[in-house]
Amino acid sequence: MTALHANLPCDKNEYVFTSESVSEGHPDKVCDQISDAVLDAFVGKDPKARVACETLCTKNRVVLAGEISSPSQVKVEIEPLVRKVIADIGYTVDGKGFDDNCYIENYLHKQEKALEQSNGAGDQGLMFGYACNQTRHLMPVPIAMAHKLLQKLSEARRNGAIPQLMPDSKSQVSMRYCGRKPIALETVVISTHHHPLDDKGFQDLRQLIEELVIKPTIAEMEADSFSTFSADKYAVKINPLGRWEDGGPAADTGLTGRKIIVDTYGGWAQHGGGAFSGKDATKVDRSAAYMARHIAKSVVACGLADECLIQFSFVIGEQEPVSLMVDTYGSGVLADHEIEKIIRGNFDLTVNGIIDYLDLRRAIYLPTASYGHFGRDDASFSWEQIKKLS
Repeated sequence: MTALHANLPCDKNEYVFTSESVSEGHPDKVCDQISDAVLDAFVGKDPKARVACETLCTKNRVVLAGEISSPSQVKVEIEPLVRKVIADIGYTVDGKGFDDNCYIENYLHKQEKALEQSNGAGDQGLMFGYACNQTRHLMPVPIAMAHKLLQKLSEARRNGAIPQLMPDSKSQVSMRYCGRKPIALETVVISTHHHPLDDKGFQDLRQLIEELVIKPTIAEMEADSFSTFSADKYAVKINPLGRWEDGGPAADTGLTGRKIIVDTYGGWAQHGGGAFSGKDATKVDRSAAYMARHIAKSVVACGLADECLIQFSFVIGEQEPVSLMVDTYGSGVLADHEIEKIIRGNFDLTVNGIIDYLDLRRAIYLPTASYGHFGRDDASFSWEQIKKLS
């Protein structure tokens, strides 16, 4: 135990765990949002469209590739869609190397017929879902706080409270744990892209971020009725390398699907390796991971366990999962195999059953592409709802 938190006794294993988040202006997240905007555009017109859209963004350029099929033969104008996403993020300033007037290359093409006609899983793979009682959203504290920090930073940029900000930013939260419970905030890090500043302007920016973003976020997390950690003493690091005037896709190439840990549980829970953005619901990388989260959240919310990890695995072309695992880390009121029986009795775990139950053939995906797919209040996120289990 460190001297900093010597007043917090722990009779279990004690350690510090860290999660990170990235903003909607991070190059990888720019790509995720473009890919999900393309997905929304197609499924909004044809709910049975099959979409697998990958995006790359770099200096003054966006490149799209992937496979799309539409039984209704709907057409989508890709270029204006991409430009709107870029502008909505905030990349509208000329001369920065990336804005909504960038060059766009579109290599999307029709999907392979065998996959287009399949009614089963779009690929093989394994997917995890997780929930715990650390926060009211049943998410681990470090990733929940990391997301909230950048959401507040984005809000301050958009409403003019911190006008020096540009869209690209990252956060990092380190939390001390006793066993599986958070007990103390250790370190908060925010690194953000900004307009050119002199020394005084840069120090003013740091102060504004601490006062308008970091302190309110910590206060909100402390007030979370399920959180029990202390924030009496913690380290703050804002742009620890100094000024950051060259950011975004102009300075760092982005790709769809490169922030899968940010998108899920911040590393606290396992991950099957499959990305989400740009994939329609027949891709079980996405739909089964959403279902696993919904089930795990329902298990915890119904008091069957303090935390729950669900794993599915699927085989391409098949409807049923070939495996289902439940792990409550010893926190369940029933044995894990008994909880598995409850799950199997309450949910249709086929690919079509998951899609229909969660109503996933809708244009709901763009909002998922930044600040995490889980632990959100958005009413359209059906997987965040809770089902009573018995």
